[in-house]
Amino acid sequence: MEHIHGIGVDPENGAVYAGTHYGLFRIEDGTATRVSEVQDFMGFTVAGSDHFLASGHPGEGQGGHSSVGLIESTDGGQTWRELSLAGEADFHALEYRHGRVYGLNSMTGQLLVSEDKESWQELSGEPIADFAVSPEDPDALIATTEQGLVQSADGGRTFEAVSDAPLMVFVGWAEDGTLAGVTPEGVLYTADAPDGGWTERGNVGGQPEALTVHSADEIYAATDGTVLVSTDGGTTFRPTIAQ
Repeated sequence: MEHIHGIGVDPENGAVYAGTHYGLFRIEDGTATRVSEVQDFMGFTVAGSDHFLASGHPGEGQGGHSSVGLIESTDGGQTWRELSLAGEADFHALEYRHGRVYGLNSMTGQLLVSEDKESWQELSGEPIADFAVSPEDPDALIATTEQGLVQSADGGRTFEAVSDAPLMVFVGWAEDGTLAGVTPEGVLYTADAPDGGWTERGNVGGQPEALTVHSADEIYAATDGTVLVSTDGGTTFRPTIAQ
């Protein structure tokens, strides 16, 4: 696994999945197994048990558009079908919540949303790097920018700066309400609310590539082609794959 761009956890069996430049991998019992064809996953998120959404580029010899738009798998990543925006979107950040798909299109810089996975509405052109959606409110978002953390109360249409938050590159918002973010240097912070004060926890040990916050205790990060897990709220991390 190299160049990991998305980490997800299956809600039914707890299996961890990583979207990479060389396909989708399932990580279980200390081993990683590629479950998809070799193609470039630039964005990846879990929508339900064995139900995934992704974006990126086709693999060698697959043909089609250079960017696949939004694609979907309902069999644990083994097969995929195109849904929308092929050739028009390359989502480098994806999230499925409240029956909506939110995506950051790297081709245009737009933050988009869809309720049917086919028709899309532009939310913002704010130059953000990553974003997360509240588990309680579909209109509450946080996002990372070069100037610092920002938050939105209108579904991502407008953002305002979060004062005193650290400069972070990836953020995640767990179902239990836990917020976490990681700096470009790999320092992990957590918070109970976007503007509620961020607490330094630990370090992922390198330049981060992806972050997923499963719960207050269980946090996943990727660095140097390795998926790491913390079971103590981000204080310590260990590889998910046996060394």
